[in-house]
Amino acid sequence: MATEVWAPLFSLVGVALGGGLTALSQRATQRSAERLEQGRQASATSEARRAERLQAIKDFIACAQDAERAAYNRPEAWGDDDDWTGTASAAMTRLWIAERHLVLVGSTRLHAPVRSYGRALNQAVWREIGDVEVNEHLEEQKQAFMSAARASLDSA
Repeated sequence: MATEVWAPLFSLVGVALGGGLTALSQRATQRSAERLEQGRQASATSEARRAERLQAIKDFIACAQDAERAAYNRPEAWGDDDDWTGTASAAMTRLWIAERHLVLVGSTRLHAPVRSYGRALNQAVWREIGDVEVNEHLEEQKQAFMSAARASLDSA
């Protein structure tokens, strides 16, 4: 009678132990897969944010180039060219929008150089720079912005 009891009991213990180990193994595999997926999602989010920052920087640079072009094309006599005034106003509006977008999505170390470069461009377009050449007036702020932009992308 003892063998009749022990054989099914060992069989039951073996099934329970096997089931428990299978459940533990599946749980560990599931947790590992969840961690891996979280890592992938974090990486994808980080890359998407970096791409958004890069696009904002590109947009700002394109708008800055339009504003710089307007500064170089400004007529000598103020008010002689209504087409230029409209073009310059539109370029500066796009620049300020791009600047605010960049401040919104960019790193905080980029805020001051973006604002300084934008102000310098505004002064150059509306000739608030006296007899200084446009490129001389812009060079320092442009270089500071470019350095800050590179640093913000490197750290992202």
